[in-house]
Amino acid sequence: MSTSEAAVRERLTRALQERDEEIADRWVELQMEQALLDTDIGEAELREEADALIEALVPGLQSGVPVDRVVTSTPGLHEAVVGLSMRRARAGATPTATSLAVLALKEALLKAVQRDTRDAEELFASAVFMNRLLDVAGALSFETYVEGREEIIRRQSQQLMEQSTPVVRLWRQVLAVPLIGTLDTARTQVVMENLLQAIQDHEALVAIIDITGVPTVDTAVAQHLMQTVNAVRLMGADCVISGVRPSIAQTIAQLGIDLSTILTRATLADALAAAIKMIDGPGPDGDEGDGR
Repeated sequence: MSTSEAAVRERLTRALQERDEEIADRWVELQMEQALLDTDIGEAELREEADALIEALVPGLQSGVPVDRVVTSTPGLHEAVVGLSMRRARAGATPTATSLAVLALKEALLKAVQRDTRDAEELFASAVFMNRLLDVAGALSFETYVEGREEIIRRQSQQLMEQSTPVVRLWRQVLAVPLIGTLDTARTQVVMENLLQAIQDHEALVAIIDITGVPTVDTAVAQHLMQTVNAVRLMGADCVISGVRPSIAQTIAQLGIDLSTILTRATLADALAAAIKMIDGPGPDGDEGDGR
């Protein structure tokens, strides 16, 4: 580390320690003035973020780590930037606004340095150092935001898939899964997991997969249905597919898809009647059993 860089680090460290409240207040003001939020994050939370980041900068500057690695190599500082970015992601701020909010700290910090020196060369050296330091923080915040937002979206998509494929108990030991929309690989996995768990929990003997809400059945959808049926059978239960409309039956026949090993019915009511017969057997008059 050169003598000039050591002097800059000392100057910035002193400003952060002696003028921490002033820097934090100015940073919060800049974020609000420049409309870098567009979220419901309040001033109090912004101040907490500012205090945490400013406090974490001090040991980073004192560590002697090269300026380009201060943010990523100092655990507390790295955690402060990542935490800020994740909160902004959850609050709905844009990644650009999040990184710009971090970069706004440059102005607040430089203003504090100007309180101690008016020397042009010292101010220039401080500004250059701060740019290198906080540009890394801005890039980290952008990257963290994007990764965090993707994870939030994946988690929400998973929750939506689970909610859109409920397993319903229709009768004693009879379950049904009403499918609506396209049945792709990811959704098939969710349907299979939920259905198999429900079969175990309810000791079900028959599972009805209702495809009334599935717009089309092609080879891929048929394969997904077969996978689910096979998994259900491995659990010791039978499977019935309901909702086979004339158009779907015609498409299946034209594609040459073999569903002959699976019991199919046109409506959910017909499937339920068949399931009850499978469990209870026909009544004395040939009617379905009455057990619930």
